[in-house]
Amino acid sequence: MWTLPKQGRVEALVDAPVDAVWNLVIDVTRTGDWSHETMSAMWLDGATRAVPGARFKGVNKQGRTKWSRTCEVLACEPHEFRFRTVPSRLYNDSTEWTFNVTAEGTKTRIEQRFQVLKIGPFLDRLFYAVVPAHRDRSIALQADLERLGVAAAKGAALS
Repeated sequence: MWTLPKQGRVEALVDAPVDAVWNLVIDVTRTGDWSHETMSAMWLDGATRAVPGARFKGVNKQGRTKWSRTCEVLACEPHEFRFRTVPSRLYNDSTEWTFNVTAEGTKTRIEQRFQVLKIGPFLDRLFYAVVPAHRDRSIALQADLERLGVAAAKGAALS
């Protein structure tokens, strides 16, 4: 009790082509188009695309709380994108995020998972108190995947 969930998983079946969904997932600069929390993201250190070792900075907002995190791409293989938040002096925690994108007929299944790799008891309780929306993220993350599908379908229709 009084701690955040250490893992989670949501999925959605969306009416969008798999390649359109995949291209949107791996373009972190477009995350603000569909995420309820990430407002923007930018590649760091000369990186321009998702490859293992590339870093990006995400700017997030939940309620009145705003923060940014540096993230590192761990894997970008056909239809699996995985990254982690990089521990810093201010935020000494780390969470790994994974997106799997698979075709199912004319639709696309998107699965998103998170796994807390590291968090101390103080930060855990602080985040629990300051960001209550993180106590159960499943509804918000599910809605993100649905918005992702809509954005991908619109992008595919423009192509």
